[in-house]
Amino acid sequence: MHKTIYQAFGLRFESEILLSELLQRQDIEEADVKIEFQDLSEWRSVVNTRENNFTMQSIGFVFEIPDTALFCIQEGKRIMIHPLHDANIDKIRLYVLGTCMGVLLLQRGILPLHGSAVVINNKAYAFVGESGAGKSTLASTFVQSGFELLSDDVIAVSYENGEPVVHPAYPQQKLWKESLDLFGMSEEQFKPLHDEVSKFAIPVTKQFRNQTVPLAGVFELVKMDSEYVVMREMNRLERLHAMMLHTYRGALIPRLGLKQWHFSSAAALAGELFALQILRPTSGFTAPELMNQIMRKVQQEEMQEDTIYSTKHFN
Repeated sequence: MHKTIYQAFGLRFESEILLSELLQRQDIEEADVKIEFQDLSEWRSVVNTRENNFTMQSIGFVFEIPDTALFCIQEGKRIMIHPLHDANIDKIRLYVLGTCMGVLLLQRGILPLHGSAVVINNKAYAFVGESGAGKSTLASTFVQSGFELLSDDVIAVSYENGEPVVHPAYPQQKLWKESLDLFGMSEEQFKPLHDEVSKFAIPVTKQFRNQTVPLAGVFELVKMDSEYVVMREMNRLERLHAMMLHTYRGALIPRLGLKQWHFSSAAALAGELFALQILRPTSGFTAPELMNQIMRKVQQEEMQEDTIYSTKHFN
């Protein structure tokens, strides 16, 4: 079977399944991760006796999506796929790039935050929040204003030289139909993620930063019943809670045996980052308006950092 080398999240993937969203690599370096089709039928009865069809076994972390496939993620190095009868290949790919990738990153000690990340002044800023909070819409507003996208949905955070960084994902966003309408885009231009949802794959070609970028801050988006946008700086405990709450597929962490690692990783990040909570009304504001408010906060924070740096070196 033909295999293609892709790159995403700072890793090289050798895949038997077409992953058209990812950037291809032309070199022949050894892959970090192999994605392949395997017969996992012997594990199906085991998985189906577990709550939510997720289980940790000797072979790896195994789960089933009904009418789609069995998946197994092994030691952060291998993703195995067992398609079920008449499975939709787009839906299989969605889970490979979603839940499978989240588990794989966790197994490799890379913290996956659930949100979108953009580049502002050569630093990464992450937008996290519950589903429907407006993360992708806000990131798309930045992209359409000339800023670069780093990641959408899964933000891969690790440390390089003692500093937190975000690894680029792939040049695509996922937007609901309501967001397309907001930006004046026609859904006929884009491909649905799969037949069962009104969410669309939006290519981001020119405005994608394919380089690892230092993570400078996190904005937590929270919907509230109010007329105004309120921004407030979070204390360290609130930052810790946000990092843990908005870890991608965080509910699977106890099954992976990573509770202590997760707490330590989130605590380390909470101790270093500039973080604001954005309490946003459900209506009566625009994404460009919110973007401008965020930019003012980023500029204020960078001016403060420059002042601290100058004071230290002057003294």
